[in-house]
Amino acid sequence: MGLDEERIAQAASRTEILRPPRQSLATFGVTSINYYLVTEPVYSELEKKDTTETVIREGKVVAQKPQIVTPYYLTRLEGFSGDARKYFEMLLRMHGADAPGVFYTYKNEPSELSIVSDNWITVVNRLNDEIDRRGNPLTSIIKGEDELWDVSLMKFIFELTRYSLRDNLMQMNERGLLKMDSRGLPADARLRIEELFQQVIRGEREPNELQHELERWGVFEEYQDRFYTLFRKKNA
Repeated sequence: MGLDEERIAQAASRTEILRPPRQSLATFGVTSINYYLVTEPVYSELEKKDTTETVIREGKVVAQKPQIVTPYYLTRLEGFSGDARKYFEMLLRMHGADAPGVFYTYKNEPSELSIVSDNWITVVNRLNDEIDRRGNPLTSIIKGEDELWDVSLMKFIFELTRYSLRDNLMQMNERGLLKMDSRGLPADARLRIEELFQQVIRGEREPNELQHELERWGVFEEYQDRFYTLFRKKNA
């Protein structure tokens, strides 16, 4: 393990989820989780002295509706590095092209950064009291490292996903969304394709987004007549 990897692993191991969300990610909708990420200033470590200052980063993690995917689908996604693509190909070899899994996508929306003249324990107690008064079950507090605070946030997202996975899979299975058809598509994917068609008709999505989704599943030929009819109407 290289020096950078050791530093990242160390930052992750020192990250603490002091207040996790009080409920898991929504299975059939978008979830917004507010967070406070508290750290001791990096200069306190560099100067080797105690500090009564705490850095507070506020933001929101937006989790999109979980999608059922397969290793084949993952290998067709754009925007992933070569290492990630190799991992997807490994999954394909290990589990087959059509093994269903759950794919989560997130967006971090940072909002404020402040430095307060209190130690982090006092700050966390005050934040907990404020969250309790507001009664928001989807607000979290994370204790991380200042220099690698984004690693701490990624660990939070990982733990959030792991916590939610069981409930999400159970609810999807109850609705039959994990069932695979003869083309190797889960029922959830068929529903998503139909939803994309409707969104294109309403002007909420571009036709090329629908085309890419059909190509990722390898079913463009199956839908091409319907797609071209829609495309001609949109461009008439």
